[in-house]
Amino acid sequence: MMYPILCKVRYEALAVVVRSRALWMQIGVSFVLNWVVAPLFMVGLAWAFLPDRRDLREGVMFVGMGRCIAMVLVWTELAGGDGEYCAVLVAVNSVLQIVLFAPLAVFYVQVGSGGEARRVSYRGVAQSVGVFLGMPLGAAVVTRWGLRRLVGERRYQSRFVRYSGPVSLVGLLYTIVVLFASQGGRVVGQIRDVLRVCGPLLVYFLVMFTGTIWACWKMGFGYQVSCTQGLTAASNNFELAIAVVVAVYGAGSGQALASTVGPLMEVPVLVGLVYGLRWTRARWPWADGADV
Repeated sequence: MMYPILCKVRYEALAVVVRSRALWMQIGVSFVLNWVVAPLFMVGLAWAFLPDRRDLREGVMFVGMGRCIAMVLVWTELAGGDGEYCAVLVAVNSVLQIVLFAPLAVFYVQVGSGGEARRVSYRGVAQSVGVFLGMPLGAAVVTRWGLRRLVGERRYQSRFVRYSGPVSLVGLLYTIVVLFASQGGRVVGQIRDVLRVCGPLLVYFLVMFTGTIWACWKMGFGYQVSCTQGLTAASNNFELAIAVVVAVYGAGSGQALASTVGPLMEVPVLVGLVYGLRWTRARWPWADGADV
């Protein structure tokens, strides 16, 4: 599910970061939004909407820890954002996620336990991250560097990336179908729980997106970079969140149910936000020129 998308990421673009002061500033803004503000905000929303349901609350928290490294490329392209900058952010967040996802998730879940006994361990989360993100990321880096050397950039993009890309969508759809098939009775019987999980996720997407876009506009960033920042901050790596909670808690857990609601909410909401952002492009006085 994640390997084909990670093969599209231009990891060689990371070398540009070292040489560009403007890009360093943008990455700093993105780091604060994605690894400080977003997880804290999602934890706060989880407690505000689900104070009496530890399982659902933890599932929502795990979704908040995963920063988007897949669908944000699609959202950025649809909105007319800066594709090159987005590729750099995806590469940076892919590496940061390997390092930060497990400690942040365990920390916030333990802090947010409200004194209840915990059964999630750092080792279990870290192993899941290593398997479900580390392995496909490593394989994607080796594949990209190896095949590009052998066949060249043009043939790599037109042959390998073009035909392997749909596998990711098939994998995502298969995962969602299997999870909902295994929990179909719970989803129907606990529709109230599903709707309760939708609340914090909807608020998260709307506030993180509009807040980031407004802040970038006020700071004088151009449309393309503002668009990329906003979509990255509002999106989540729900593939990783689903994989980790299923491995740690089990497919029949409330945590798995809560994390599975994530993509079902994110896709339609982000599509709507993309069209809303395109509407503002011709109506707001965006700064001219390139930002990075």
